[in-house]
Amino acid sequence: MAHTNCPQINYENATESHQQDLLVPTNLIVENFEKKGHSWFAVSQLPSDLSVKVDDITFYVHQFPLLSRCGYLGQIDLRTSITKDGYELKLQNFPGGAETFETVLKFCYGFPVSLTTKNAAPLRCAAEFLDMTEEVEDGNLISKTESFLTLVVFSSWKDSITVLKSCETLSPWAENLQIVRKCSDSIARASEIEQNRWKYDVSTLRIDHFMRILEAMMLKGLGSDFLGSCIMIYAEKWLIQTDGEIEGLKRYQNGKKEQKWRIQQGRKQETGFEPYHDQRTIIERLVSILPHEKESISCKFLLWMLKMAMVYAVSPALVSELEKRVGMVMEDASVYDLLIPSYTGGEEGNQIKSTGEQTLFNVDVVQRILEYYLMHEQQQPTQNHGKSSISKLLDNYLAEIAGDPNLSVTKFQVIAESLPDNARPCDDGLYRAIDIYLKAHPALSEHERRRLCRSMDCQKLSIDACTHAAQNDRLPLRTVMQVLFAEQVKLRATMHKNQPATNNDNLDQDDNNCSFPKEEIKMLKVEVERIMVVIEDLQRDYTNLHQNCEKMIKKQNGWILGWNKFKKSTLFQGKLDSNENREGKEKEKKINSILRLKRRQSIS
Repeated sequence: MAHTNCPQINYENATESHQQDLLVPTNLIVENFEKKGHSWFAVSQLPSDLSVKVDDITFYVHQFPLLSRCGYLGQIDLRTSITKDGYELKLQNFPGGAETFETVLKFCYGFPVSLTTKNAAPLRCAAEFLDMTEEVEDGNLISKTESFLTLVVFSSWKDSITVLKSCETLSPWAENLQIVRKCSDSIARASEIEQNRWKYDVSTLRIDHFMRILEAMMLKGLGSDFLGSCIMIYAEKWLIQTDGEIEGLKRYQNGKKEQKWRIQQGRKQETGFEPYHDQRTIIERLVSILPHEKESISCKFLLWMLKMAMVYAVSPALVSELEKRVGMVMEDASVYDLLIPSYTGGEEGNQIKSTGEQTLFNVDVVQRILEYYLMHEQQQPTQNHGKSSISKLLDNYLAEIAGDPNLSVTKFQVIAESLPDNARPCDDGLYRAIDIYLKAHPALSEHERRRLCRSMDCQKLSIDACTHAAQNDRLPLRTVMQVLFAEQVKLRATMHKNQPATNNDNLDQDDNNCSFPKEEIKMLKVEVERIMVVIEDLQRDYTNLHQNCEKMIKKQNGWILGWNKFKKSTLFQGKLDSNENREGKEKEKKINSILRLKRRQSIS
């Protein structure tokens, strides 16, 4: 049925007081609109005299309904674009596109039009574009959409979020008309109610609108904890998880010589941005507003953001900022968090790959984080931040990366020796990491093995670690000797500690508080002295052999040939075998003594 007068504009989600009739005078009888291909036609007895092209859609309509509502058409000279079918008009960069223009046409022709939270902002911008003001016609589209936004949308933070999403493709119109600002203020005002629901709803917005809301909240004194939680929720929603790829890296050590992973593409369908650029922008914007309070952002999240920053190649300045932030809270990190893969690749497809001389994990980043941590500790010397926990963390980290065949001795040693001497009360963890490294790098020279073992203090090894190290053929001879000496010192100290008091006149034999019999103590003393003699003999033999080798090198002008001949000599082999047999017997006696002592101690 033809429309002879203008119907209502319905306000969805509005109260009855917000609804009103809009009468639009028209002399046309238009039954409906029909779409054929990429064209829309106003079905009427009168032929159309105006074609309007928006995007790739052409609308064949009549001049009068548009001229009666749109001041824009009265400001241009249509005669310059007349064709055989009438006047032609192209609307470039029309806000809201062809779908919004179709709604505007229905409004001008008097068809029912419903304002909703999804179309209110596009229609407001389109009305501004077409100059649909009250001066042109009373009750025009600008006033109607403006009333709906003010009375309905801006009073509800949920509706404001929906409208703000619709503004993502309306730049710069939505900005200039203050729709974005008013929606942001409305959402910011409601942050204290339904906080959990609010955070997750706000995290669905595009990054620039999300930032506008946080900036509005920061102006009113937003708490750092609340800000930090908002940032973490947003990042977890929009940044791609790489836990699976990093977990796959750990399988590299189980025999695979080369691994390659690709990070899937981002959310182009949701945002309209290119994925790589979109992810990089999100990271950069979020890092720029990270709160400075240590408790507001977890170390785990900061390290995860650092990994994402390296995946998407953000600016070096922001990567450095993240490294500094991690250094401030490094004591809260875990080994898994510190395993940062060595990323390669670019915008064509990020890759995690280990080839050639590249290490599997990015050790340089961890080294810089550690340097920032030590700098932060020096600035706050009066506070105890748990350096012992850092030493355990680094020792476990070294044990994880030690199996990488491309990890150099220098990089391993730099991290191992980065902490001050008093930060590592026990070197058992470091010894374990060194042993793993030596096992994974059997081709190391004697010099490299000695240099690596210098990172460890044998005096800080436990009895069990000393026992293992004394029988470890991967360690250089000098280190084994140092371990044996340290072990005997510990045994001697234990012996003196458990030795009975000299004045026992008033004590019975049963009341003696000594844990060991006197005879066994005497036996231990003898064994200690004998083993000390063995150590001194080994040290003397090693020195003599080294001096003889140097003399042979000078005589034969070839230290490699001379040393090889000297090693193969019967005298050397006999001496070495004799020392090894003697050392093995002494070790066996010593271990048996320790076991007997422990058994007696447990019985007593």
